[in-house]
Amino acid sequence: MNRTTAPCRNQLKSIARRAMLQRGLLPDFSAEVIAQTNSIAHAAAAASDPSLKDLRRLLWASIDNDDSLDLDQLSVAEQLPDGAVKILVAIADVDAIVKKSSPIDDHARTNTTSVYTAAQIFPMLPEKLSTNLTSLADGMERLAIVIEFEVDADGAVGKSDIYRALVLNRAKLAYNSVAAWLDGTAPAPAPITKVPGLDDNLRLQDRVAQAMKARRHQHGALSLETIEARPVFDGDSLADLQADRKNRATELIEDFMIGANGVTARYLEQKGLPALRRVLRSPERWARIVELARDSGGNLPPRPDCRALQEFLEDRRRADPVRFPDLSLSVVKLLGRGEYVVDFPGQPVAGHFGLAVNDYTHSTAPNRRFPDLITQRLLKAALVGTPGPYSSDELNDLAGHCTDQEDNASKVERQVRKSAAALLLESHVGERFDAIVTGASAKGTWVRIDHPAAEGRVVKGFKGFDVGDHVIVDLLSTDVERGFVDFAGVRRS
Repeated sequence: MNRTTAPCRNQLKSIARRAMLQRGLLPDFSAEVIAQTNSIAHAAAAASDPSLKDLRRLLWASIDNDDSLDLDQLSVAEQLPDGAVKILVAIADVDAIVKKSSPIDDHARTNTTSVYTAAQIFPMLPEKLSTNLTSLADGMERLAIVIEFEVDADGAVGKSDIYRALVLNRAKLAYNSVAAWLDGTAPAPAPITKVPGLDDNLRLQDRVAQAMKARRHQHGALSLETIEARPVFDGDSLADLQADRKNRATELIEDFMIGANGVTARYLEQKGLPALRRVLRSPERWARIVELARDSGGNLPPRPDCRALQEFLEDRRRADPVRFPDLSLSVVKLLGRGEYVVDFPGQPVAGHFGLAVNDYTHSTAPNRRFPDLITQRLLKAALVGTPGPYSSDELNDLAGHCTDQEDNASKVERQVRKSAAALLLESHVGERFDAIVTGASAKGTWVRIDHPAAEGRVVKGFKGFDVGDHVIVDLLSTDVERGFVDFAGVRRS
């Protein structure tokens, strides 16, 4: 591969910026945003508020990706005398610095999310804030909204509360190393060993999270395990796209966040305030999911049933763990996308089919998602008994806008992943690959290959292919600028 075609970070950055603009997303901060950011010198200070709790003594820790600095949440557990465990989740108080309708807030409101491309991260908030002054950074005292809930031995969430607090992150931890330690395949990461008692506390958190997960799945939450492609660079050259999978540490955070988001939704309803709910309606392509199950020896009812689908998925995970992510990806595609809707007190609202919960909002990532910042402002109003900062019409408009922009951000990320895949595959034209069909509609047929973890379009020989089919394809061509990876279908495998 010569220098003109060598995988290059700058080429992918250019593609990412163009894709952002095409999708109505801002790749750069305005002069007004930069000026406001420059005027902020310190993290928000604790006010002399008697309701503000000082929880710096607790064994708070963050668990995130290896290179994450925009830390939104910390967690800690406390064993109770009756056998239950109190879980505390601290959420960064971003609103303490980012005020509604300020230049920084207007930028965040436009994009509504951080965009994570293979070449570059386009943060929702300036990095001076998201990775520092509004981040629950290691060793830093920070203001937070604490979501507290009790969990019994069966994983059921009981009593809960929400309040403001001062917290201190005692250990910045990473998913993979924590998971390996919890699984017993590696020693404890160094930050854990430096904080007396943190190892026991994390094991307690893990036990509670596993109980919560088991209970959710008993009620029909779906055991989905998709593969995410993570770029690996050698300097500025793209060396690979490697598959990231769920592990025990990601599950710990996921289950605590689901619990915290449920508590938040119910708290706002009890206080008579609207909430920006995250919903996933019953899948329109349930018939195809039934067909997929039948092809795998399963049997699903004719109408959408999350509990029956979960039982089928768990059976397939046990029977064929290697191919289970492929089945999961197919189901995810067929379930459709989630959306934001406004839940006004006393009015019915759709639940989340994939999580098998009715009360669910987004509240745990205000550095990265604007809906979470909206929810934080609603929570802070509820805590002091003042009217919410958004009108009903404004919330409805924001729900639709956040849904659309999240979709646009996903398309940008996918576009850059496809361009990265085209870079890696351009020297492999003519080779044959095993693949799984990830999309099949009037718009076209798409497949994913395992290594590199890449997706492309089947431009000929796709007749009879449908989502979930395992097929053999030949690589016909690549186009890096447009992110095209074109295959010819050979046969079902």
